[in-house]
Amino acid sequence: MTIASPSPAVSTPAPDTPTRRSRAWLFVAGGLGVLFLLGVRAAWFFTIDDAYITFRYSDNLANGHGPVWNVGEDPVEGFTNFLWMVWHTPFALLGLDLPTVAKLTSLVAGAAALVMLVRYCHQRYGLVAALTAGGAFVVFVPTYFHLTSGLETVAFAALVLRAVIVTLRALDDRPVRVWEPPLLLVLAGMLRPEGVLAALPAFLLWLWLRRRDRVAWLWSAGAVVAGAAYFVWRWTYYGHLFPNTFYVKFGNVAAGTAWFEATVPLLAPLLALTLWLLVRRETRWAGGLLVGTVATTYLTYVVSGPSMDYVHRFAYHAFPLLCLGAGLAVGPIRRWYLASAVGAVAVGWVAVTGVQPFDLPVIANYGPDLARAHVAIGKGLGQVDSVPPEERTVALNDAGAIPYYSGWTTVDIIGLNDEAIAHGGDVTQRVLDARPTVIVVRSLSPDVPADAYGMDVLQVTEGYEHVATVPMRDSYYKQVFVLPEWADEVREPIMAAVDEAQRTYDPGRYELTIDRWLDRVRKDFPW
Repeated sequence: MTIASPSPAVSTPAPDTPTRRSRAWLFVAGGLGVLFLLGVRAAWFFTIDDAYITFRYSDNLANGHGPVWNVGEDPVEGFTNFLWMVWHTPFALLGLDLPTVAKLTSLVAGAAALVMLVRYCHQRYGLVAALTAGGAFVVFVPTYFHLTSGLETVAFAALVLRAVIVTLRALDDRPVRVWEPPLLLVLAGMLRPEGVLAALPAFLLWLWLRRRDRVAWLWSAGAVVAGAAYFVWRWTYYGHLFPNTFYVKFGNVAAGTAWFEATVPLLAPLLALTLWLLVRRETRWAGGLLVGTVATTYLTYVVSGPSMDYVHRFAYHAFPLLCLGAGLAVGPIRRWYLASAVGAVAVGWVAVTGVQPFDLPVIANYGPDLARAHVAIGKGLGQVDSVPPEERTVALNDAGAIPYYSGWTTVDIIGLNDEAIAHGGDVTQRVLDARPTVIVVRSLSPDVPADAYGMDVLQVTEGYEHVATVPMRDSYYKQVFVLPEWADEVREPIMAAVDEAQRTYDPGRYELTIDRWLDRVRKDFPW
């Protein structure tokens, strides 16, 4: 549907010349795809501990217990990615390895994002625009750690990107499936709670363009009904308006300001080029859509201060949009060498800033570290058969791999998966009341800490036997305590699993350096 005034998002498509009909974008996508796959391979070992929280809910749902944290207890919502959790449920039912499923799913989503960027920019403006958008996407190192993390980050970013590109196509008066924008809005809201805000500008603009189309309004009404039904169900099922994460980790405006100040320099050229779209008349609508979507995507994080923002995870939700904005900004520059120079600056900038995050060394070595500590402890607990099922209880602060692999009833002392703690309950009293068989706490030295996330460690472990100090990395250890009557039964399988893992994953190396990661990469790519 053509709009008479103001001008469409971008200039009217060029005549259908042989060059336009060519599939040159496929060669661009293929070349960038090789770099993309190399990056994925270099980060394949990485899985974040939080991903196992979602996998545990998927497992319980697959086994007929519903999306719950502890079987037999009132449900709590310790995840913020409902659709991601549901997606993994059938694979859990088939007994497949969920971390691998998550990585492969994100690989497909990331590849789709790359193809969308290259194809759309090439269709609009040619190779320079396509190389700028796709190049920025593939040289940004955090892309690969978010892709292999096991979380929904890349899938969410690709979904929002698709919503914007669909609306851009509508602005270009190109065919758009009438059901796609409403569906993308619902999927975005189910994938992450703030997804509705992220996808809303694209949806509203599309609906305005189709405002005289009854079918579009019917699909939109269906989306509203489906979204409202989902919201009411989860509110009724879990008993709270928002997931526990919002009560535990969100609301720190000062941290949100710090997040914003760290994000702007990271993406400065991409942000500037996207804003530049607002200056030129023929790209003003595209610029308005992109700027509006980036703003609504980031709004939640600016006012709340997201935690677990490793290597700019939350900034990544709009990163492909900014790549698209950069491509659309350099495309109309008439002199190809000037357009190439501007695009090269944008791509080079994110290539450099992408290797600058202070926590990159931690993340680059996180996979082996997690495998030889958290995963090993969880698998060891999972092999304990002599402890009766009703006594298989554990309290800990890293609620991820250990609960997932052990299957034990878990008290999450941070509160993500514990309603009482999430809503202000006393952590120490909660653990004392639960009297779990095993307590696992983090320490920053080989010594037992006095406090762990507000829990009085000395008080809650009184009468317990300290059975293990498991090193994860420099200045990070897991202290394992067990009730005396079960100490021997628990100690042996845990230590067997830990010893095997310590021999298998980067044996003897605990330093947090990029060199340690690169040494591992060299083994994967001996050439």
